[in-house]
Amino acid sequence: MDENDKPILVYTTFPDRDVANAVARALVEDRLAACVNLLGPMTSVYRWDGAIETATETVGIVKTRAGLAEAVQVRIRGLHPYANPALLVLRTDGGAAEFIDWIVAETDGATRSP
Repeated sequence: MDENDKPILVYTTFPDRDVANAVARALVEDRLAACVNLLGPMTSVYRWDGAIETATETVGIVKTRAGLAEAVQVRIRGLHPYANPALLVLRTDGGAAEFIDWIVAETDGATRSP
């Protein structure tokens, strides 16, 4: 399998379900993601500008392939209301061949470069 076609997950969070749905839909429409799982609401506790904050957020798990990692992050940043959105690229060790083939097929035609 080509390195660019290896499956990855991009972890991110959103301030609410409406924003999460809009970003997820854009990623799938643009063929940058085969699927985006939205989980939550959940609670995040973090330090921001020197203060400990607590916020309710929605988690997004983007199923895509390695060759689209940068383009996915650029698209999320462009649509995201946070100044510094959580963006983590999680490499995988593989998975079910049919599922990986589906991810590749669903993201075929997406632009690799941001």
